[in-house]
Amino acid sequence: MLRFGTDGVRGVANLELTPELVLALGRAAARVLRASHFVVGRDTRRSGPLLEAALVAGLTAEGADVELLGVAPTPAVAWLSARDGLAGAVISASHNPYQDNGVKLFGPGGRKLSDEIEDALEAELHALLHGEALRDPLVGASVGTVTEGGADVARWMESVVSSTDGRGLQGLRVVVDCANGAATLLGPKVLRALGAHVEVLHADPDGTNINERSGSTHPADLRRAVVQSGADAGIAFDGDADRALAVDAAGRLIDGDQIMAIVAIDRKARGVLVDDAVVVTVMTNLGFRRGMADHGIDVIEVPVGDRHVLAVLDQRGLSLGGEQSGHVIFHDLATTGDGLLTAVQLLDVVAHSGRPLGELADAAMTKLPQVLRNVAVPAAGRDVAAELTAEVAAAEAELGEHGRVLLRPSGTEPLVRVMVEAPTMDQAEGLADRLAGAVAELG
Repeated sequence: MLRFGTDGVRGVANLELTPELVLALGRAAARVLRASHFVVGRDTRRSGPLLEAALVAGLTAEGADVELLGVAPTPAVAWLSARDGLAGAVISASHNPYQDNGVKLFGPGGRKLSDEIEDALEAELHALLHGEALRDPLVGASVGTVTEGGADVARWMESVVSSTDGRGLQGLRVVVDCANGAATLLGPKVLRALGAHVEVLHADPDGTNINERSGSTHPADLRRAVVQSGADAGIAFDGDADRALAVDAAGRLIDGDQIMAIVAIDRKARGVLVDDAVVVTVMTNLGFRRGMADHGIDVIEVPVGDRHVLAVLDQRGLSLGGEQSGHVIFHDLATTGDGLLTAVQLLDVVAHSGRPLGELADAAMTKLPQVLRNVAVPAAGRDVAAELTAEVAAAEAELGEHGRVLLRPSGTEPLVRVMVEAPTMDQAEGLADRLAGAVAELG
């Protein structure tokens, strides 16, 4: 049985993530979340309608009403869930290839689920799949209803447009890579509504080309297009548009760390960065931490996963956090990572500062060379760093205060991720290769 990872359940559609399993997941979600109304969206994968039908069947069989948004970004579902007090579900595998799909769930209020609720969902799902949680079926008027709610996505778009407090993006030339995904229609529309001149790439989804050599995981086309067109910036979404990366006028990639650094400094200057603090994960570049220290901004570190970022934002009432991958949470505006909101907030800084994106990035932080190696080792429940204490200590001693080492199991795959930051790329690659070899020997 599929288990919840760092971002819901994922698997190969119709093989691992079957209609039967998703139907049972819908039943389990209605029971465990105790919600009478769900809002449901999906990305552009060919398997989306198949799994949407199964999920809706499970939800309505348990008496929940469902509002279908059709193709809609994950943040749109979360925003509507939060504003209307509904539970939410998104059928998407984010940046994965089209053969995969997944289900992300939001509790009423647009929040990702806690570990405890996910455990309860897994238990209920297991019981349903094994015939151990049977109930008398609902009949007649007790069965849930299904309505079309695609027009409600416009409310989310309006909220993104209004997030600049009346400032526009007039004069900016922007190239947008939609990854043939959920932001294909809505992303360019919002940026144009703010006055930007927009050129669009990879905006012709056919069910099989989502994320294919495009979007935030493959920005090469975007980098070329920005330079060739003389644009001020480029924006790359992923398949479900909950993350965004940027490209400056020279074609240089601006990652999530740099985006957060730019907007954090701007927000502090405008007095809207709560407690002058930002929440990031352990993967965030050491250069970000140094840059924030230079600007008097505190950095709070959490484990990998945007829900861990969100948990601390909630607990401390903070306003900004995110991940290097481009998941950025503007907590005063949204309950989850929102690629389009991230793009608008970043471009707003470019527009009202009058400074080029590349200049803003250079002033905000200096990235240390960072190398990531993925080692195929089953690591569930293992403390790999503890098993390699001597090897890690030797690498850290070589780096001193000028770099760092991180070993961690993947939350979604049978991998160990080895990350090294160092003053030079050669040193980072050498240490990463050495540590990756040690991990591989663990078997």
